[in-house]
Amino acid sequence: MSSCSCETNNPLVPVLGTVFKIVEETPDIKTFFVSTKDGKKPFTPMPGQLGMFSLMNLGEGMFSVTAQGENHLEFAIKKCGMLTDALHEIRPGQTVGVRGPYGNGFPIDKCKGKDMLYIGGGIGLAPVRSLIRYSFEHRDDFGKIDIIYGARSPEDLCFKEDLFENWPKERDTKVHVTVDKGDEKWTGNVGFVPAFLEQVNPDPQGKMVVLCGPPIMIKFCLQSLKKMGYTDAQVITTLEMRMKCGIGKCGRCNIGSKYVCLDGPVFTMEELQGLPNEF
Repeated sequence: MSSCSCETNNPLVPVLGTVFKIVEETPDIKTFFVSTKDGKKPFTPMPGQLGMFSLMNLGEGMFSVTAQGENHLEFAIKKCGMLTDALHEIRPGQTVGVRGPYGNGFPIDKCKGKDMLYIGGGIGLAPVRSLIRYSFEHRDDFGKIDIIYGARSPEDLCFKEDLFENWPKERDTKVHVTVDKGDEKWTGNVGFVPAFLEQVNPDPQGKMVVLCGPPIMIKFCLQSLKKMGYTDAQVITTLEMRMKCGIGKCGRCNIGSKYVCLDGPVFTMEELQGLPNEF
């Protein structure tokens, strides 16, 4: 019998990994820490890039890499369907499949030397967090940093340790947090992110904006940013489209001449203005 001539570097074949740690961020969001079976990082993404995460015999899905360490990747995943429901039931030690990186990532060179305004809503903080961490690791490459983040309620706030302990300690950094509706223990701001953005009113001079969250939040934040004097050239955002293959073959994430899995998920507002209104 002849030996198999299959390609060993097929981009659709996942690497087997182990989930060695799981952190419950909110009632429906968990962060999964993943290494390969021999304790290495499955791949090295740039901030904003994506990875395909799979459970054998069930399926796979594309998720943002929210952070990475020397020997692992972190995926923050919201419970919202069959695959994610199953992922939320696994325990440390589970074998999973991982492949990537996919997508274009954030345009770091465009941001270097600038003050940064990060705006996130809900699970939308996950991809933004990767660039926030990068900017802290390369602190001298960036100016002042403002982080505006909101969620439905205090218990729905992701990455609480970062928001309230780690990030406020960073040099020239301010963290602003709001919730749609508070509870008896909440003493912070109450209100939607777009209105809170206008309340904080960060100066647009010399600043780049990275915006990610629910589509309705993005829509109204863009209106607020325009009202405050920001231009399309200053704003970077991400698109949420159903990405299946990750390599531009299946066509599920096609918008005009672009494929979100290849040309995105990160786009500047200037780029989005040239795309058909399909997202």
